[in-house]
Amino acid sequence: MQAVKMYTTAVCPYCIRAKQILKSKGVEQIEEVRIDTDPDARNSMMEITGRRTVPQIFIGSTHVGGCDDLVALDAQGGLVPLLNAA
Repeated sequence: MQAVKMYTTAVCPYCIRAKQILKSKGVEQIEEVRIDTDPDARNSMMEITGRRTVPQIFIGSTHVGGCDDLVALDAQGGLVPLLNAA
C-alpha cells in the first residue's frame, strides 16, 4: 500500500472526513503534517500544491488534492488502485 501524507489542522471537519475515507479503504497509517502549529509546513504545502486549504492529500508521490478531490477520485473508482499501486 502506498504511503499517505496529509496536511491538516486540529479542527478541520474535511480532514477528519478524509481520514475516515482513507481508513475505510484499508489505510492504517497517515503521516499528518499539522500546518496550524508549523508555519514552515504551511509555506511548504502552499509551494508544493499551490493551495492554501486543508486537507492536502498525497498518496505516494501523487497529489490527490483536498477532501472533495478524494471523494471524486473514489467515486470514479480511482482511489483503491492508487492506494494499491506498487
